[in-house]
Amino acid sequence: MHINIPNTLTLMRIGLIPVLVLVFYLPFENHLMVAAAIFALAAVTDWLDGYLARKRKEETSLGRILDPVVDKV
Repeated sequence: MHINIPNTLTLMRIGLIPVLVLVFYLPFENHLMVAAAIFALAAVTDWLDGYLARKRKEETSLGRILDPVVDKV
């Protein structure tokens, strides 16, 4: 398995999912703003991993499979 920067970003998005859910439901001031920021970070990494994979010609089988799955989750 080849782990490059785009694949690392995709795997990072998987790790952000439970953090987003936890922050969304925790009762602290501005929790929704923090959750929105985490979601925005995930959106940026989604764009960035695709951009880097194409620009650096680092498209992998793992990335082709994992990216759409993570997008759905």
